[in-house]
Amino acid sequence: MNLATQNPFSSKASQLLAWGHWFTLANIGLALLVSLPYLFADAPPTSAIGTFYMIITWLSHTAFITFLAFVLTIFPLSLIFPYPRHIRGMASIIATSGMTLLAVDAFVYYNLGYHLNFDSLREILSLFWRNVSNTPAFSTLLVLAIVMMILAYQLLVSNYAWHHLAELKRHRFGKKISGVLVVCFALSHSIHIWADAELKFDITKQDNMLPLSYPTTAKALLAKHDLLDLERYEQARAVSVNAPTVSFVMPAQLPSCEINETTTGIDIRLFSSQEALNKFVDSTADIRLVGPILHPRDQQDTIFNALYGLPSYYRTSMQKDNIDPLWRRSPITLSTSLEGYEFIHNDENALVNVSLDSQEPVRANSLVFAFTTQSSSSEQITTINQLWSSAPRLNSVNHIVQPQDILATVLSEFWQCSELAQSALIANNMIGEKQFADVNYSHGVFIALRKDRITLLSSDGSFKHISASEGFSVDQELNVPFLIQGIKQLKRFNAQ
Repeated sequence: MNLATQNPFSSKASQLLAWGHWFTLANIGLALLVSLPYLFADAPPTSAIGTFYMIITWLSHTAFITFLAFVLTIFPLSLIFPYPRHIRGMASIIATSGMTLLAVDAFVYYNLGYHLNFDSLREILSLFWRNVSNTPAFSTLLVLAIVMMILAYQLLVSNYAWHHLAELKRHRFGKKISGVLVVCFALSHSIHIWADAELKFDITKQDNMLPLSYPTTAKALLAKHDLLDLERYEQARAVSVNAPTVSFVMPAQLPSCEINETTTGIDIRLFSSQEALNKFVDSTADIRLVGPILHPRDQQDTIFNALYGLPSYYRTSMQKDNIDPLWRRSPITLSTSLEGYEFIHNDENALVNVSLDSQEPVRANSLVFAFTTQSSSSEQITTINQLWSSAPRLNSVNHIVQPQDILATVLSEFWQCSELAQSALIANNMIGEKQFADVNYSHGVFIALRKDRITLLSSDGSFKHISASEGFSVDQELNVPFLIQGIKQLKRFNAQ
């Protein structure tokens, strides 16, 4: 298009384009302010180069997406509809909408660890509901005030840039700022290419920090949450059974559980073989098949899941420090003879009994849960067996459960202690809606279950999806929001 200055149409369009550049520059400054929460949402980089990369990426990428928004919206409008007053008004509304969306995304990322997306719409809406429901009037006024402040800023800079356009053209600081941002953009991409080649995870773990940035890889996701075994990764996936450093932190406060003498006790029976389980089932009255149970192939990890109601991510730390299960709160009593848990004091007439390969008759008026830890394959980190129980109301369970869900179900459904279950366990009630992501951890592998799909994310950065019902591999991309949510649940009691 020939925008000759003698043409009134082209003259207006040319002026609007010049105004648009200054308007965009002002919005880059506002976008940098709005996007500050991204920098503080995750643990800071541990190296100087990582910090430098974070700053220049924040500057350049935020400027890029702001300029891109101008190119896709205000720029074509200025060419098609070159009426200054209308364009300035529309541009202010568009920019206000964009800044509000950026602020919402920054809020979601700061609280949940991932950006706006349809897959996690339920969790995102739940986050907003929790923040609004406590003080609805104040929250509504605060949001409206922020939006109005953004709109006022847009109208102010829009009018100022238009009425002082000739004066602004004489200044050179705009070109200098643009030059610095272009240099930062090129430098950040160069550093990222080098970091990806040299395994500098302090840099690449920032891939998904800003919206519309690099897609998150499995390695970046694990590095970001300190679950990547760098030595194992560099040794071409050498076998390593060492879990990451876990420092278990006791919750500041756990709710009590009010139960009485007539409360039904439970027996959790684990068996090393299918034959032993069959023998127990045949000799036990009123025991029924509940459904499939997913658990680690490692028997000790599975025992820990059933006894503590936690992923085995915490097994080494809690055994070393002789920490009792968090749910063992007076008057809930426990009895177990499991090897490796001799530090747990056995209570008389305990409400909860956990045993391995015990064929003793079930105590009177007790609910029993039983399954085998035997694995049909030595290749997978997990296995699926069948859970049996005499507990009522479990006939409707038609989904895969985990060993830690047994305690969550008992506390929530049969003892009416749902608050204790939510505070002391990382598990889900088998009946009703899930409170947590279905996660576990075994031999350096993060395990996530969602409907029929099992995701195994190894500490060397590799991953695979498996169909739980059929057992075959599923070729799909990582569901990053779901995995971030799961990893946060996994590390809930970790000090690091």
